[in-house]
Amino acid sequence: MQKSMILTGAAALVLLTGCGKAEAPAPTQTTTTEVPVETVPDETMPDDSATAPHRFASWAGKWTGVEGMYVTITTAEPGKYKLEMQSDLDTKGSYDGADSEHGIMFKRGGEELSLHRGSGDETGLKYLAGKTDCLIVKPGEGYCRD
Repeated sequence: MQKSMILTGAAALVLLTGCGKAEAPAPTQTTTTEVPVETVPDETMPDDSATAPHRFASWAGKWTGVEGMYVTITTAEPGKYKLEMQSDLDTKGSYDGADSEHGIMFKRGGEELSLHRGSGDETGLKYLAGKTDCLIVKPGEGYCRD
């Protein structure tokens, strides 16, 4: 009885080993021909670049500072803004802005600046103290909404 068990086990082992060596049939090769597709812009579609999402779209509109200072923000192409700004008594201009990590980056007078969220108290301007919905460029220059 013990011999037959050993022989049965050995036979099963041989069968299992033989199954592992069976070769799978070779895959059939198919060839495809790619046809280039030409994309033609649809001129009937409206240009929605001015309405595309902007990181700080909620800031669009007019913000008021002290002594007649202001900034008016409008959205432009995606991620871009137009800033109309009276930043001091002698400096009024229009600047191109862009989304950045913390606000809207722009260049004024060769200086890289950023409009970022803050409070009236953080502007350092007495007239804006106590206001909560504000944008700050730098200490002493900020704009708030009432």
